[in-house]
Amino acid sequence: YGNFIDDLRVYVRGGTGGMGYPRLGGEGGRGGDVWFVARERITLKGIKEKYPHKRFVAGTGANSSVKALKGEKGKDCEVHVPPGISLLLDDGKQIGELNAAGERFLAARGGFGGSLATNFLPSKGQKRIIHLDLKLIADVGLVGFPNAGKSSLLSKISHAKPEIASYAFTTIQPELGKIMYADYKQV
Repeated sequence: YGNFIDDLRVYVRGGTGGMGYPRLGGEGGRGGDVWFVARERITLKGIKEKYPHKRFVAGTGANSSVKALKGEKGKDCEVHVPPGISLLLDDGKQIGELNAAGERFLAARGGFGGSLATNFLPSKGQKRIIHLDLKLIADVGLVGFPNAGKSSLLSKISHAKPEIASYAFTTIQPELGKIMYADYKQV
């Protein structure tokens, strides 16, 4: 149980736009977008195991051609995340949050396709590193004086393995324990 994850750092990049077609004034397709979508029964640990590189890149827009002067938009990339997530940039600035299942957040916008205004050259998609921070609220919290037996109690009633010793301030950081009941309820 010690490998619980409540913060995950991911790289997202919108798709590059498609090339324009100068002879006929064709516009390239826009690049795809990267979306975070809140879904039930998803965990940050599950995301890390399913996508070990933690990179999410949307599809590239289609180039303009004689057959299709307006290129197709690139394929969007949807990343399923658990509800109750804060989305933070590397500098700690919060850019959004997903609190209920079904909510969506645009993480990276795709680039524009090549057109007359851009000399028919496409633009690259937005890229950034985002921290997925799980907002946790504990059901029970143990507070007390040093050497009162908080860690001993936690180790006996849950699967947590806190360090226990006969000197004050043995536990330096908060310990997380989970109690499972026979009817699958958990605290």
